[in-house]
Amino acid sequence: MDIEIRKRIAAYLDQGHGSCYLKEHRVAKIVQDAMLFFDKEKYLLSAWVVMPNHVHLVTTPLPGKSLAGIIQSLKSFTANEANKVLGRRGTFWMPDYFDRYIRSQRHLVAAIVCVENNPVKAGLCRRPEDWPFSSAWFRAREEW
Repeated sequence: MDIEIRKRIAAYLDQGHGSCYLKEHRVAKIVQDAMLFFDKEKYLLSAWVVMPNHVHLVTTPLPGKSLAGIIQSLKSFTANEANKVLGRRGTFWMPDYFDRYIRSQRHLVAAIVCVENNPVKAGLCRRPEDWPFSSAWFRAREEW
């Protein structure tokens, strides 16, 4: 996908457009807990952030696991649980997702910093570790 299009989508999301079901803390916690549940079983989780209208995840699928399968499983479970909490039915997540390969240790560190700084960039908090639905919050408290 064109880099300019990715930048436009990111800016759109950071402005809080679209359905913001994840701003409901109970729903954000469902998503975060689901990501943490299979860490080290299906994938290695390096970083994440649950934003009001989207999620960022830096992960490495474990042998025999596919990224597509991992994302499908997370979306299916969290959509069902979130819809229960919200008292709604129907589509919760967009049908596809954006992915990219991490090509080096330097690229991995940059991706983690980018993901964890997303709430700061969107004006939701002052420091990455202030956002409760992120790896930065857990890392700052040595809980993960």
